[in-house]
Amino acid sequence: MDPGVSTIEIIIGEAQAGLRLDRALAELCPDLSRERLKALMLDGMVVTQGTGRSVTPSLKAAIGQAYAITLPAPVEMEAVAQNIPLTIVFEDENLVVVDKPAGLVVHPAAGNLDGTLVNALLHHCAGQLSGIGGVARPGIVHRIDKDTSGLLVVAKSDRAHEGLAVQFKDHSIRRLYAAITYGHPAPPSGTIDTWIGRSDADRKKMAVHREGRGKQAITHYRTVKRLRGAALVECRLETGRTHQVRVHMAHLGHPLIGDRVYGRERKGFKSILETLGFNRQALHAKTLGFIHPVTSVALSFESPIPADMQELLSQLNV
Repeated sequence: MDPGVSTIEIIIGEAQAGLRLDRALAELCPDLSRERLKALMLDGMVVTQGTGRSVTPSLKAAIGQAYAITLPAPVEMEAVAQNIPLTIVFEDENLVVVDKPAGLVVHPAAGNLDGTLVNALLHHCAGQLSGIGGVARPGIVHRIDKDTSGLLVVAKSDRAHEGLAVQFKDHSIRRLYAAITYGHPAPPSGTIDTWIGRSDADRKKMAVHREGRGKQAITHYRTVKRLRGAALVECRLETGRTHQVRVHMAHLGHPLIGDRVYGRERKGFKSILETLGFNRQALHAKTLGFIHPVTSVALSFESPIPADMQELLSQLNV
C-alpha cells in the first residue's frame, strides 16, 4: 500500500440493513460525507471483504456484511504561511497550545483557502508541524468550529501527534466548554448520551440518531448560573463528535444563543444580539487538560470567557 493510504473496515449493523449502501456507510462513517463515499465507490475504493469486489452506491446493505473503504493519501496542500497573530498559551519542541479567537477557521478548505489557523501555524512554527495527519491538516489533532473560541492543541512532532491522538481516542483528554443557552436546562445538570451522525435532511449538519447510527456522543453538563431567559452552562466532553455541544444542548431543548444552525432566535433576544453585534454561537473551549505525549507531564490550561460572551452575560444577568 502506498504511504499515506489508509483503510477503514466497516460491518453493516441491524440499523443499516436494507438501506442504500452509500447511506448505510455514511451513517457508520460520520466523518465521510455520503457524496464522498459515492465518489470512492465509483472509483473502486470500496470493496466487499473476502471477495474484494467493488460495490455501487445503490446496492442494498445486508446485516453482517463487511466492507473495506480505501482512503487515498492526502494531496499536497497549497496553503501558504501567513503572519496572522496568535495567542500562544504553551509551546515546546513537540506541541503548541493556542487560544483561538472566534471567526478563525482551523484549516483550509473550499471557500477558506487562507487566513486560517493552519496558515498562521505554518508561519509561526516554520516547518515544524507534524505531517502525520496528512499535509492537508498539518499538526491538527482536533478541531473547534470557526465561530467557537478557545483552546486547541497542535502537534509539532509526529511522536506528539501519535500520543495526543491516542488520548483523544480513549477520551482521556479533559475538555470543558462554557456555553450560554436559551432557557434554563432541566434538570440543571446531567448527562446527555446519544448517537450523533450526519443529518438526513442536511449533510452539512449533525443530528441525534437512534442507537447504532453514527457514533456515540456523551456530554456532561451543569448549570453554572441562571440568567434572564438564559443560562451559563459548563459542558464536559467525554467524547468529541462534530458539533457535539451544539447538537446536544439543542437536543435537550436549550440551543446555544446565536447558533443559527441548531437553534432559532428566541423572542426578546434579537435586540440584545443586534446591539452587541453578537453573531456567533455562544460557545468557548475554556479548559484543556492532557498528559504531555513526550514528557508524560500532566498539563492543564484555562482560557477566560472572551469579551463578547462576557458582554452578553452582563446583558442577561438577572
